[in-house]
Formats: sequence, C-alpha cells, structure tokens
Amino acid sequence: MKLNAGIRTLHVIIMLALLAGVPDAGIAQNKAPAGNGVPTNIPASPALVPESPLNPPVVAPPVVTPPVNTPPVIAPAPASTPVRKKGPVDALKPGQFVWVAQDRYEGPMKIVVVLDIQRAYVFQNDKLIGFSTISSGKKGKETPTGIFNILQKNIDHKSNLYSNAPMPYMQRLTWDGIALHGGHLPGYPASHGCIRLPHPFAKALFAVTQMDQEVVVLKDTATPAKRPLPKPEPTLMPAPAPVIGDPLADPSVTPPSSPPKPDVRT
Repeated sequence: MKLNAGIRTLHVIIMLALLAGVPDAGIAQNKAPAGNGVPTNIPASPALVPESPLNPPVVAPPVVTPPVNTPPVIAPAPASTPVRKKGPVDALKPGQFVWVAQDRYEGPMKIVVVLDIQRAYVFQNDKLIGFSTISSGKKGKETPTGIFNILQKNIDHKSNLYSNAPMPYMQRLTWDGIALHGGHLPGYPASHGCIRLPHPFAKALFAVTQMDQEVVVLKDTATPAKRPLPKPEPTLMPAPAPVIGDPLADPSVTPPSSPPKPDVRT
C-alpha cells in the first residue's frame, strides 16, 4: 500500500514538472471575455518557432486584387457638318412652281437661279413672290454663273443655233445663247445652257420684268456670284474720207469759163 501511494506521488511530481517546463503561449485557453460569463471557443495562437534554414518563415501569399475592367474612354465623334438649307423649303416636283400675283409690281426686283438644287426665285422688294423648278445646262453645256442683265425679250423666239427650237417668253442673258425661257423640265439639267422654266411661270415672269433686269445665277448658295467681265465691243475703223483732187492741178479738167461781163450802157 505504501509502495502504491509512493508511485502515485511520484507521478504527480513528474506531471507538475512537465507542466512547469511548457510555456504559457503553447497552452490553449478558453477564457470568457470580461463582463461576459459565456466562454468562447477561440483557438490558441500557434507557438512562435525561431527562424532557421530548416524552418524558413512562412510568408502569407500577397492579396491579389482583381483588375477593375474600366471601359475605355471613347472621344465623341466630331459633329458632322450641318446640312445647309439651300433656300425656301419646298416639295415641288419637276415642272411645278409657286407664283403669288401682286396688285402692283413696283420696287426693285431680283431673280436668283440656284443650279445645284434646280430652282429659280423671284423677289420683289426683298419679298419672295415666286419660285419654280428649272432645267439648266447639261454636262458639257453648263449654264454659266454670275450676275447678268436682261438684254432682249421676245415672246415667240426661235433658236438660231439649234434648228429653230422654240424658246417662248425668251429673256436673253448673253449674246452667245444663254436665256430664260419656257421649256421641258425633266427634273435634271438637260438644256444647252439656257434656263428652262415652266411655261406659265415663264409667261408670268416675262410680264413683270424690265430690260436690264438683274438675274443672279449661283452654283449653290455657298458660292458667291461674280459679275462677268464685259466683252469688248469690236472697234470699227472709220471709213476713209474721199480724196477730192485740185482741178487746177489736173490738166484733163477744163476750168470753167468766165461769165460774160454785163453790157453796161450809159
């Protein structure tokens, strides 16, 4: 009995000695937080192991932040050139026109022809009184641009260049074949250089224009018109004066005889 008691005492001493040699950090403790009687199961911190070549330090892998897919910044496309309005908006079909009759046609009048949109406009005192579809010169026979004046008017003119083609209500702009007149309007440039108008429009315009009336022909509304240089008129040499010879110097000419002296009697 004494031997057994001594063995148990020896076991207790050995256990105490073992417990005394272990550091406190290696013992897992479950302590309740202050002010709270409920224990928490918190794992004990691992024991610190000194660094050595056989025990390299454990380095935690770096935290990799996934890349943020930022959409690329796209510069706004340059604003397109705004479409320029080329005159009064209309929906006229080939051969159609608008004419607003006036009680009196007084004050300055201007006729403007725009080739790229095939339109003619008539202004009276800066007021639009009429506009119409036209047909100008085709490719190779383009209508010249510039500022012209009406040089001649003829209601029933026949072309002396193109087989006596009818040119009703003709208003001549140049002496080499360019004029305003009534004609066929297919919806595109088709003339030999003249500006064709619907017959009723050509008639109404003919009735209100005057000689030397200004007509402006534009390529488009963005291109200014220039007045063409006047062509020099041909210079005519004066006819030589007839040479009158001296009858006294010409022996073939007989000088007139002297008149007889009056018979004076006393």
